[in-house]
Amino acid sequence: MRTLIVSIVLAVLFATPALAQTPNCGPRPAVVEALSGSYAETFSGGGIQNDEAVFEVWVSPETGTWTILRTNAAGISCIMAAGTGWFSGASGAHVAGVPS
Repeated sequence: MRTLIVSIVLAVLFATPALAQTPNCGPRPAVVEALSGSYAETFSGGGIQNDEAVFEVWVSPETGTWTILRTNAAGISCIMAAGTGWFSGASGAHVAGVPS
């Protein structure tokens, strides 16, 4: 039993530096499952940043939450921003306080 505990502690210690460098990151399937399961968010749109990253916007019309993900070529997604009060823009719409 003691060997098992020591093994787990060592595994966590060696994994910690990598995890500390990438907060709010994980394999894309796990991140997407959390967004859809816990926040009822669905994919709304996105785009390619470069050869190494794709950005996605996930939103929940029901709750108004939104999340921006950055997924790298290795399939690791990081939450870049998240919030509440999501609203969809209409073509030609003007948002008060934002210059046209």
